[in-house]
Amino acid sequence: MPSLQLHQLRVAAVGKLICDNFENPVNAHDVILACLFHDMGNIVKFDLTLYPDLLEPEGLEYWRGKQREFVQKYGTSAHAASVAIAQEIGLSDSVVSIIDRVGFSEMERTAQGDSRELQVVAYADCRVATHGVVSLEDRFDEAIGRYTHRYQTVEDASAAYAGYKKIGLEIERKILSETSITSNDIHDASVAPLVEELWEYPLA
Repeated sequence: MPSLQLHQLRVAAVGKLICDNFENPVNAHDVILACLFHDMGNIVKFDLTLYPDLLEPEGLEYWRGKQREFVQKYGTSAHAASVAIAQEIGLSDSVVSIIDRVGFSEMERTAQGDSRELQVVAYADCRVATHGVVSLEDRFDEAIGRYTHRYQTVEDASAAYAGYKKIGLEIERKILSETSITSNDIHDASVAPLVEELWEYPLA
């Protein structure tokens, strides 16, 4: 979907911006590829009625058909579908491994680990909301609204995402302390040129 393409391009642009400013060696190629393909299976879980403007010009019924095709081929787990697609298109084991570890439920393990590549990808994903690059705080506030249905109550959702936000801020401090930029340097205007550049990013 165009909206999903743009999300992944924005995440990859945030990842590239961070990698370009790292003071220590980091595998930027793995970071960018993992960002570009980390949500490839997400269509299987989308509520396609939530943002009807993002379905144009094809429309709701077209994307429902595509959703059925993806579910039939990859199942109903967006995470498993994303990993399967990454393997199918020939991404390296190291990139597939990063994609397999991206997600809110993995954030604590990611923060405690020593893979800067994984941390950058996880953080970059946490900086991109539905309509653009936002602060970490705003991203998790948006997530509460989008994913409340996964919890018994709004309070449960708020508590869960408050925990994720705390871990996200820890990752933010850890990786940005090794760069020459701050969180305020990451915004729509700073990543826009990189988004255009990444349309042509090579897989190999």
